[in-house]
Amino acid sequence: MSSIPTDKIPRVGQIVHYVSYGTPAGEYPSTCRAAIVTAVGPDTTPGGMSADDVSLAVLNPTGLFFNQSCPHDESGRRGGTWHWPEPA
Repeated sequence: MSSIPTDKIPRVGQIVHYVSYGTPAGEYPSTCRAAIVTAVGPDTTPGGMSADDVSLAVLNPTGLFFNQSCPHDESGRRGGTWHWPEPA
């Protein structure tokens, strides 16, 4: 069962934030990047995804990055996760 509130269910085409991993030595810190949801839910990858997972097209300053089965983390602190954009 999804831990995302029903009024916040991700849909294909929505903009979310992806948290990059950064580098181990800290030359590049973990940071939020804009991303577009390309797939949602458990049946979108061969390995299976949880209900909170999405696939993303991440928009980086130097190019695009595609990530399948990206977990949700609303804290926005864990690398390799997605969360909703903060209110303006």
